[in-house]
Amino acid sequence: MMLSPVFADLARHRVVPVVTARTAEEGLRIADALAEGGLPVAEITFRTAAAADAIAAVAREGGVLVGAGTVLRADQVDEAVDAGARFVVSPGTSAEVIERCRHHGIPVLPGAVTATEVQTALALGVGAVKFFPAATSGGIPALRALGAPFSGLGFVPTGGIDEATAPEYLAVPSVLAVGGSWMLPADAIDAGDWDRITDLTRRAVTRTRSPEDTPLR
Repeated sequence: MMLSPVFADLARHRVVPVVTARTAEEGLRIADALAEGGLPVAEITFRTAAAADAIAAVAREGGVLVGAGTVLRADQVDEAVDAGARFVVSPGTSAEVIERCRHHGIPVLPGAVTATEVQTALALGVGAVKFFPAATSGGIPALRALGAPFSGLGFVPTGGIDEATAPEYLAVPSVLAVGGSWMLPADAIDAGDWDRITDLTRRAVTRTRSPEDTPLR
């Protein structure tokens, strides 16, 4: 499948950390901890009032591929792009969101878990979708079933995925990457324990490493 350069980067990293930042500083510290752990990617969700400021802080520092998540409306696309987001993620398939992303020339991952939603996304020119919520929408069997008729489409399953199940999802041929926040426990963020987040991120990178990246013994 032909991927945008941004989605090719996501596929290379294999994991998209889902970040909910309460302040710009917190978002920046989380992104730095992720990058230190070998995963310079952050999907900062529009679940807090600080989302755009956090995206802007990470984008200004550079070195981390930062996107906007939980984007529900076209005006949020504008806000994300203005802040420096490199990609947009939405929990559902919204023509309004997809069309505004196309207007800005920014790649978008709309949420889709049914054949109808996938077809709608394809008709709107999307080449990859967020399979969300993955664990409660049939998991890997459902993902494999959807991948059969939509063989050229990439999937990024998110929702209920953890360190144990991430490699199983990544083994599905249509999966580009997985989204999750298991390397970002709330108690570590509350305590400002960035070293712990870095250590968990290193584990996530090791667990999800592509077979061709594994050294021969």
